[in-house]
Amino acid sequence: MDPKTLYYLIAIACILIGLVGTVLPALPGLPLVFVGMLLAAWADGFSNVPAWVLVLLGVLTVLSLAIDVWATALGAKRVGASRKAVIGAMLGTLGGLLFGPLGLLLGPFAGALAGELLHRRSLDKTHLGEAAKIGLGTWLGILFGSVLKLGLAFAMLGLFALAWWL
Repeated sequence: MDPKTLYYLIAIACILIGLVGTVLPALPGLPLVFVGMLLAAWADGFSNVPAWVLVLLGVLTVLSLAIDVWATALGAKRVGASRKAVIGAMLGTLGGLLFGPLGLLLGPFAGALAGELLHRRSLDKTHLGEAAKIGLGTWLGILFGSVLKLGLAFAMLGLFALAWWL
């Protein structure tokens, strides 16, 4: 196999895995998408994609990392989540990976709920209801961040494709 073809195949694999990673928190989604595009541009000798496009894609990748943190924090803060609830949501998301798509949906909520209950150190009905509200808000923040990152991933792919073919 021609080395250039191998580089393109690795680049495509990075991009596809990165797209999956925009919704799965265990994978560095947009950084992988960026690495794939950078590898494809390098394999081509940077003849189709100008440097300014790669710099812009790099800036968008860094922006995606900020979106990840911001959206989770926004969802948590809007409902008054504690730091333990946010950490619980992250751990719940990672644990949810073991249970497939359902685990990915329920894991962040369950983790935030558990983290908030640990923070409050109480299981009475009032605290349970507040913790559930916080779990939902944190989960919505993570979902919102994933939607934003997915949109950003497709914008990056579109920009790269335009640069490549124009």
